[in-house]
Amino acid sequence: MDEAAAVRRAARATVEDIEPARLRDALLAFIDTTSLTPGVLTLLTARIRSDSRDGLEQPAAGVQLIYNGLRLTRQLAHNEPWNNGEEERKKANMHILVADVLVARGFYLLSHTNAASTAVDVVRSFGQHQAQEHKLDPETDGEFEPGTSTAERQLKRDVLELALTTGAVVTDGESATTGDLHAVAKDLAATCEGTGFPAPETFLSQPVTDRLTRSVASAYVDS
Repeated sequence: MDEAAAVRRAARATVEDIEPARLRDALLAFIDTTSLTPGVLTLLTARIRSDSRDGLEQPAAGVQLIYNGLRLTRQLAHNEPWNNGEEERKKANMHILVADVLVARGFYLLSHTNAASTAVDVVRSFGQHQAQEHKLDPETDGEFEPGTSTAERQLKRDVLELALTTGAVVTDGESATTGDLHAVAKDLAATCEGTGFPAPETFLSQPVTDRLTRSVASAYVDS
């Protein structure tokens, strides 16, 4: 899929100036091994809205990097690798830094777009749901109850809505009504089983793309 390759190149380019090399290599490795569906969805949405192909990869990479960072943060919170010995602790400490850099670079790419506030809302929602997921359960003598399903679904839904919103507004600076985009994000998230997203060529089928075209058009009916 050409869009996936474009998103990957743009995401990699955003972190290739980072030092030291060990951190840069860790960033690139995580970019290369995480599903590119959020970035590809952003790019497809933007291309539906605009005849131009210039400059659309960067906001798509911004959405992708934010997802990568939040996804890694969630893995660390859920697996708690600090309890598995010194080597795992060192790896986890590096991954915390990787997650922070990914989210920060993603924010940078979206900071001058109308999607910036939506990106802030996604990170805020992520923090709230992570806190709820790890609250103490009195019926288990104070042990943590991971309960991954709710927080995982919410992360997917929020990231998909960020992708749709970003793609809809970055091409010309206009704001879009988000009602139908929110419904699309909710429906798409409901099709994802387990953790993470499937590959974009699997997830973004022709029926999904057709609905996306209609939804992006309706978001601007009153513009």
